[in-house]
Amino acid sequence: MESFIQFYQYIIFFYATILVLISLFLAFFGYLNTFKNKLKYTKEEENILLEHREVAPPISIVAGAYNEEVVVVDATRAFLDLAYPNFEVVIVNDGSKDDTLKLLIEAFDLIEVPHYIIEKVISQPIKRIFKSTNPLYRKLTVVDKKNGGTKADAMNAGLNVARYDYFVNTDVDCILAKDTLTKVILPVLDSKIPVIAVGGTMRMVNGCEIDRVQITRVRPPRSFFPRFQETEYLRSYLITKMGWAFFNAIPNVSGGFGLFDKNIVIAAGGYDPESHAEDMDMTLRIIAHMRDHKLPYKIVNTPHSCCWTEGPPNLKVLYRQRSRWGRGLLQIFFVHHRFLFNKKYGRMGLVTLPYILIFELLAPLIEILGFFFLLYLLITSQINAQTFWLMFAYVYLVGLCISILTISLDFSVKKQYRTISEYVQLIISSALEAFLYHPFIILFTLAGYIQLLTRKEFKWGKMTRKGFSQSEIPLKS
Repeated sequence: MESFIQFYQYIIFFYATILVLISLFLAFFGYLNTFKNKLKYTKEEENILLEHREVAPPISIVAGAYNEEVVVVDATRAFLDLAYPNFEVVIVNDGSKDDTLKLLIEAFDLIEVPHYIIEKVISQPIKRIFKSTNPLYRKLTVVDKKNGGTKADAMNAGLNVARYDYFVNTDVDCILAKDTLTKVILPVLDSKIPVIAVGGTMRMVNGCEIDRVQITRVRPPRSFFPRFQETEYLRSYLITKMGWAFFNAIPNVSGGFGLFDKNIVIAAGGYDPESHAEDMDMTLRIIAHMRDHKLPYKIVNTPHSCCWTEGPPNLKVLYRQRSRWGRGLLQIFFVHHRFLFNKKYGRMGLVTLPYILIFELLAPLIEILGFFFLLYLLITSQINAQTFWLMFAYVYLVGLCISILTISLDFSVKKQYRTISEYVQLIISSALEAFLYHPFIILFTLAGYIQLLTRKEFKWGKMTRKGFSQSEIPLKS
């Protein structure tokens, strides 16, 4: 038993060390990639797109809505008011049981119009399509369809209706920055290699001041769980995804916000309605499509804050979110195991998927086993206190340093918060995250694994919305 304990301690040490080294590696290249992006794409390039609409590729914004009566009108107004010359907004009402569709019809003067749709990807039947009689809302299309049970099915219906070659996949609980579309299309125009997807930084809208469906003052979330999610999201986008993007190895463009080449998504078969992680599933499948056909491609991430989303306000909703993410992560390896360690799929098969398997999928299992192992050592008085505290301080301080680097990186991209004290609040949250927030994430993720293995049925998750604003926004013609 003593030899096993010693062996396990070495395994944990080397596992933690490798994870720390990879984190530092991604932090370094994420830092380089962020400043490369900041120097390369300035306001001058964005102004050219705004002034010369002929060079701005048209973009479709597609958002599914299921029982979103609290936020759907405000969110749609915000989408319509984005600063970009060529775009449309496609809202897909996925068989809502509340007043989602009724409120859209009333707010935007919608009428049913005749439609003929070529089904490029499979979805539940589209019942009606609505357009506005008001010229101010000419960019808006509302799709009413039979409920498909998942966001993926709603997205497929939206893709069948969307007119343009590029589309943004987002949610109606999201507020997009007004210059978002220029931020994500510039890397597409600038690259000699086809860019098939672009991600952008997402953060919490909780705590922000909002007027007329626009964020007028960015603040750290005041409530408990969204405060931790703010730093968690920033780490994910500014460190992990910007780091992977440096090597064209992004494993996931978020389902909350991302720009995609519609033709590539359709060629890959559209979104999988059976997937619990349709965003990662789609990212892997478009990469596989390009590799299968020996086509060059890039997936890019911009460090700019493009999207604000309403984070889970309480433990119950956080559980729903993270257990779903856990189900999705485990399902990815059941569905796409053929990509793993397969050199045919390049970096995806040999680098990013092995990393996700070892350091994301297995991490909750290793952590929970480590916790019980630690309890056993304490009960049997076999723990070396000096070694334990040294290891704990080693991992904890490296994690805290990466969080502080992330916050400073966000500050350098754009000073979102007005006061230094607000940034200090994030640093304090980062210092407490390992004790007050991370244990819940571990437990909820493991619950998601169990749910998938027991083959429970899941539909659209219910998310309690507080809404953005009740004031209306005057739209430009």
